[in-house]
This record gives sequence, C-alpha cells and structure tokens, in this order.
Amino acid sequence: MSQPKNTTTQATALTNHDRKPIHTPGSIQPHGVLLALSTQLEILQVSNNTQEHLGKEPKDLFGKPLSYLLEAQQIETVKQCLVKKIGSPNAFKVSISTLHRQQNFDAIAHRTEEAVILELEPTDSKSEVSFLDFHALANEAIAKMQRTSNLIEFLHVVAQEVQKIIGFDRVMVYKFDQSGAGSVISEVKREDLSPYLGLHYPATDIPAQARELYTRCFLRFLPDLTTEPVELVPRENPTTHQPLDLSYSLLRSFDWCCAEYHQNMGVKALLVISLIQEQKLWGLISCHHLTPKYISYEVLKMCEFLGQIVSSELAHKISYSEWNYKVKLKSLQADFLESISQADNFIDALIKPEIRLLDLVSASGAAVCLDNEITLVGATPNIHEVRALIEWADIQVNDNLFSTDSLPKLYREALIFKDTASGLLLLRISKVRRYYILWFRPEVIQTVNWAGNPNESIQTQADGSLSLSPRKSFEQWQETVRLTSLPWETCEFESAIALSNAIVGIVLSKADELAKINLELERSNRELASFAYAASHDLKEPLRGIYNFSTVLLEDYAQVLDDDGIECLQTVVSLSVRMETLINALLRLSQLGQAQLREQATDLNELVTQVIEVFRASRQDSGLVDIRIPRPLPTVQCDRVLVNEVFSNLLGNAFKYNDKPEQWVEIGYFSQEEEQGAGSKGEFSPLPPAPRPCASFPCPIPNPQSPIFYIRDNGIGIPQHHLESIFRLFKRLHSQEKYGGGAGAGLAIVKKIVELHNGQIWIESTVGVGSIFYFTLE
Repeated sequence: MSQPKNTTTQATALTNHDRKPIHTPGSIQPHGVLLALSTQLEILQVSNNTQEHLGKEPKDLFGKPLSYLLEAQQIETVKQCLVKKIGSPNAFKVSISTLHRQQNFDAIAHRTEEAVILELEPTDSKSEVSFLDFHALANEAIAKMQRTSNLIEFLHVVAQEVQKIIGFDRVMVYKFDQSGAGSVISEVKREDLSPYLGLHYPATDIPAQARELYTRCFLRFLPDLTTEPVELVPRENPTTHQPLDLSYSLLRSFDWCCAEYHQNMGVKALLVISLIQEQKLWGLISCHHLTPKYISYEVLKMCEFLGQIVSSELAHKISYSEWNYKVKLKSLQADFLESISQADNFIDALIKPEIRLLDLVSASGAAVCLDNEITLVGATPNIHEVRALIEWADIQVNDNLFSTDSLPKLYREALIFKDTASGLLLLRISKVRRYYILWFRPEVIQTVNWAGNPNESIQTQADGSLSLSPRKSFEQWQETVRLTSLPWETCEFESAIALSNAIVGIVLSKADELAKINLELERSNRELASFAYAASHDLKEPLRGIYNFSTVLLEDYAQVLDDDGIECLQTVVSLSVRMETLINALLRLSQLGQAQLREQATDLNELVTQVIEVFRASRQDSGLVDIRIPRPLPTVQCDRVLVNEVFSNLLGNAFKYNDKPEQWVEIGYFSQEEEQGAGSKGEFSPLPPAPRPCASFPCPIPNPQSPIFYIRDNGIGIPQHHLESIFRLFKRLHSQEKYGGGAGAGLAIVKKIVELHNGQIWIESTVGVGSIFYFTLE
C-alpha cells in the first residue's frame, strides 16, 4: 500500500527520530531494577531505583561482586549467559532481603557484547507458576490454526487466543507493506471501543529503527505508559565509556513520542509480539489496554512462545501459497518456451494463443515490439500510444527489466490510457535493437482508511526543518488512491526474465536457439527446486525453536506442572514433529526435482523381497500380512533406490488403508501384449479385465514395450471424484487421526519418481472393494 502523497516525500527528511538510538536510552521502566555486570560479574551500572526495590543505594553496589546480592547457585545461572548467544535469556527466581522485608523477584539475565545485564522484577510468587492454563489455550489455539486455511481467519484466531491469555482491551494483528507502512488486518476488542480493523498507518508510526529492533527482539512490554523512566547510574559503561545496549532488555524505557502517541489513543499499557517470516518482520501482534496492567514474566514468555508458533504457521501458509503460484508460473513458462523453440515464427508463438503471454505475468494486456513492428495483445493502449511509450522508455529506462504500478505518475501521457495501463512491466530483450515486450495492468481505484490524517504527524519548524510529532486524532481518515494498478510480484519478474533469456537465443542467435532455451528451462527448474528447498529449510528454523522451547519447558519446569500441563506441552512437541514431517516431505520432493538417476539393471524380485522384509519387520502383526506375487517380476533399467521407495510407499499404503479382517496385497505386472488375454490367464489375477489407461489417466502409454506394474489390494478403496487429486502434495482423504495419520506426501513423491523414469502412474478403485495402482518405468 502506498504512503499518502505528502508523507512519502516528507518522511525522507525526518532523520532525527530515526537516528535516535532507541536501543541505548540510558534508562529503564520503573517497575524493576537493572544491574550491568562485567564478565567477572562485578556490578558496573545500576538503575537509580535500587533503594526503592533492594533497600540499597546505587553507590553501595558499584564494584561489588554479584555474590553481594545473590546466592552461589543463582550466580551460576547468570554465568551461563557468558557462553550463550547475545540476547538469549536465563530466567530464575530470587529472594533478596531489603530493609523491611524479604522481596521476591523474577530475575532475567542475558549478555551483550560488553556486559551481562541482570533485570529484577518484583513478584509475589516464590516459584514458577503452572503453565496448565496457558497450554490448554495453546493446544486449543494450535488446533484452530490447523483447521483454518484462510489467512485472515487464521490471524483472527491468533488475536482471540492472545486476548484470552493476557486479558487486554484490544488485540490487533498488524501487517507491514514494502514501504514500512502497515494496516490492521485482524482485531479483537472490547465492544465499546472504536474499531481499528482495516485502518492504515504510515511508516513514520513505527520508524525503521524500531522495526529493526522488533526483528531482533520478539517481545516488547510497557505496563504503564504514564510513568517516568529511571536513569542508569553511571550513564555510560565505565569500562567501554559507551551507552549500555538495552536491545534485549525487558525493562528498556520508552521515549516520550511513543508514550504520547499511545496515550493519544487512550492506551496506558502496551504489549507487542513480533511476527517473523523468512527472518524479516512481517507484522506485529499489538495489544492495548486502557489502564496500566502488569503481566508476570512467565506469561510474557508464554506470549513469546505463542508468537513463535504463529510465525511458523504463518510462514507455512504464506510460503505454500506463494509456492503454488510460482509452480503455476513455472509450468506455464516451461510449456511456453517449448512451443516458442519449436515455432517457425516466434512472434506467432508469443501471441497465439494470446492468453499464454498474459498469464506469464498475470497481465491484462501486452505489446510485442520488434523494431518498428508492434503487435498488441489483450487490453492495451492504441498503437500510437504504445509507440510513444516505447520512445519514452528508450530515454528514461536503463534497466533490462522495469516495472511500476503507477505509470501515470512517471509518464504523464499515460493518464490518457490509465484504465488499461496504470501498471507497466517492461522487458528489454536487446540493447542493440529496439526489441521490447510490455505488459499492462489496469487502474485499480482504492479507498484507503488511515488511522487519523498521517500528514499531521509531520510538522514544519520555524527554520523550515521537518519533525515527527504524535498526532492527536486516530479517527478514520480516508484517502482515495488512483492511477495505481495491482503490484507486480517477484516471481513474475523472474518469469519475464526467463522469457527474455529464451527469446535472446531465438531472435539474436538462430544457430544455438534450442541449446539456449534448454539451458533456460534447466535454470528455471533449478530455481523451482531451490525455492521449494529454501522455503522448507527456512520453515525449519522457527519450528526448531518451538520444539526446543517446548522441550526446555518440559525439562526445566516439569516439577511444577501437573499431569495435564505436561500432556499439553507434549501435544505441542507432537504437533511440532508433525509439522517437521510435512516440511521433510516438501524437502524430499524438491530433492527429487534435482536428482540424477543412477540407472542399472535391477532384478525387481530381489528389490521387492527386500521391501517386503523391511515391511514385515516394521509391523507387529506381520503374521496377518498376505502379500501375493503371482509370477516372477522382470529385470528393468532403473534407479534401484528410488524404485525401492515406490514399492515401499505403495505397499505401505495398501495395508495402511485397509479395514478388512483378512488383508492382502498383490504385486504383479503385464506386458502390454498380454492386455487382451489378461483376464483369462490363470497364473495371475489383476483387477478385471486388464490394466489400461482410464478416466483418471487420459493419455495413452507412450512405449508399448514397457511392462505395466501394478499393486492391488482389498482395502477401503477411493471414491471416483478423488482419483485425479490423490497424487497432489499434502492431499489427504481422511482426518489426521484416522489410518495412522501421515503427511499426505507419499503419492506425490511416488509420482515424481515414476516421472523421473519417464513413466506414468494411474489408479482404478472401487470403494469398499479395493484399489489397484498401475505404473510404468521407461
């Protein structure tokens, strides 16, 4: 979403607030105490409120060893920070004698580059609280997340569950756009509060420096925005003579701008949880309360834990959606380039049928320019307007790929044809000759609802300089955004570049055009496989955090949990394992896309015997397993390891999805010459009358010499309307609880392996009777 017209340019001049070192404020919030320690755990700095909380003046603490306040076991816990990564906390309970009483504290220790920071927050509890209530909520939240496929529904569940845990008046999910501006896309609130759902906020509301800090620190808690900060004494670290880095400090103070901004909204307490995708700040869970509200450290860590779960699930949903779109573009691209490489007239190949050129980047119109010859496709400006646009691009555009979602703002003549070309993606194929492809998108008029007039935040001082000041009103303020199309996506740029590389080979170098196109196709396939691998690999990092965090809770807090609490944590661990299973399946599929076949003469009798032995060894009820092989299997050229995986998967499914008291599976093959008489042969018994391409497999088998292998069972069968979809990745026909669960990736992997062998796979099935899978290996 674009910034309002004045804010974008003015915000570039606002440097003072963005350059203010918010991670080194030199002060903390007053509800706790901070001690900065040397690596030898001597006290170097303290917050100027130690008398209030500890009964000791700051001057009485300087230079003292930590043993002056804590016991030996607690000191050992602090020492552990020295070998952990920066910002990674150790938390424990301490009890310190003050002038009047014994005071309990939540102690949180972490290290920076130069010091160890110990924060003490007063608490009424001597021991960690039970996690039962939270994990009951977390378990329910995770279950709801798994049931929601729509992103907005998913985020609404997130807001609801966070509000249940902390009891704040308003919980919102806030998403950033590419400019740093954001919008509220989900909200749960008190009924009497005005809604913020759908409102937009300029990038200056959360400056770049604050966004960067949210990326490193996943949680920010301000229990009382009306309090005054407490200074550190001395102001700078006496060893480094630099301000103390409080990036990871829970008690880090807030500046007046933050306090005034939120108080203008009527907010007195604030909790913010970061949502991270691909190590970037995707959004925030922003929680507001109209009165000061304190939350225990345990509950804060629960919120951080839930934020990690949400980030992981969020990344999965978004990445999978983007991956599907990219797969679609890559598939279209591959077909498109193949047809171009085989065409005598590549212009005709580009524009006939016209929808292919448009779908390649999801455009509504296109123009192909070869010197003075211009061909228009779809909804475009007229030929004279396109010619003038290309002349402008010759002068103004230096890059081979150029895009804008607001062409009339750059090229005023485009106002005339904004209805067809407010968005432009321009591909320069040659710098020597005027070879272009231009794609167009129409204007999409949008009404943007801002939370107050964002321009009111920008104030002009007497000297003409600009400054940022919290605005007073957050009443809905509407802006109509015109002359703008839908934005172009990164994968669409990649698709255009891939097309360019292919066309260069065809137009400028006829001699090696086929070689260049094949090279481009290979690069495109590698990109697709790399994308799946990278997306899956990146998902593992937050997932490991969830699993490890849950395991730490089980190991370190098990003694304070009852059986229900432990069971809830074990459920989180189990769900993490299941999510890792899905990711591993995606990784396996991406690895197959890059696999090189190691073909050798393989006796399938030996291979299938090994598969059966492994299968029987893994089943406790192996005595009930009836596996029939009517006649010896042939020897074929194949990758032994991959074909082993095919038989293992199909055999396992045959018994897994079988509810008969007497279960059996038959493994066999046909030579295609035997098709006609197969039903009458006595030595083997496939499904009648013979294997053949059926409704779920409309194309003929290309090599008549290839044997047709089959695996037949007497299982539950598959409804006819599912036969075309069962080979899709993560496609499951039953709930996770039925038939032993699973990731729903096995048949997708089998199909990929068969296709790597230039073979085909299809199925015939009758519900309640059984199924038969057919496949060939060329």
